[in-house]
Amino acid sequence: MAGPWFLYLDESGDLGFSPDRRGRSRFFTICILAISTSTRHRTVALAVQKTIKRKLNPKRKRKRIVQELKGSATTLNIKEYFFRQVAGVHFGIYALTLNKDRLFPELQNQKERLYNYLARLILEQLPFESADEAVNLVLDKRKRSAQIQEFNRYIKRQIGERIPPKVRLRITHEISSDNFCLQAADLFSWGIFRKYEREDPTWYEIFRGKVRYDDVYLPPKK
Repeated sequence: MAGPWFLYLDESGDLGFSPDRRGRSRFFTICILAISTSTRHRTVALAVQKTIKRKLNPKRKRKRIVQELKGSATTLNIKEYFFRQVAGVHFGIYALTLNKDRLFPELQNQKERLYNYLARLILEQLPFESADEAVNLVLDKRKRSAQIQEFNRYIKRQIGERIPPKVRLRITHEISSDNFCLQAADLFSWGIFRKYEREDPTWYEIFRGKVRYDDVYLPPKK
């Protein structure tokens, strides 16, 4: 990928492990939307902005302003409207889905450590050796300050050696409602998660041509 890299990391599902917890998901998906060049990045962001404005906040309906495009709360028709705008844009989707039922019990109470480890595994699938300008990794802001610092140190330590010395790695944690590309990552993450959680690939099949990596960590035993 030539030009600056823009990597947007989001997740779907939860890391709860109590069998008595209502609504607990069986799977947990971490997804990266990888875009190279500022032009492609801007096109994806504008597609989200346009979708929110025209489909979620049309002029005839101004009672409640919707500020964010969410995979779990957006109809398939609206998702398709968004994707038609970016179908011709070159970008990649990388995803790793945890099968929670097979996770070692001793890790179930170490959610931050587990999250960081899964993020590392999916980041390892990207060809960082070919980066030639800058790598900008953006996450949905879900961690506290100390956890953010630990995550950043861990990721820089794990993948830093694969990034050419002249290439700057920048990691930021941002509020998804303020970042259109994070919202795009959420749409794709939800589609991959739903394929495993509900065995419903409807949305996934629409964007599957953009998927560069999609695997399950600790897959169900056959």
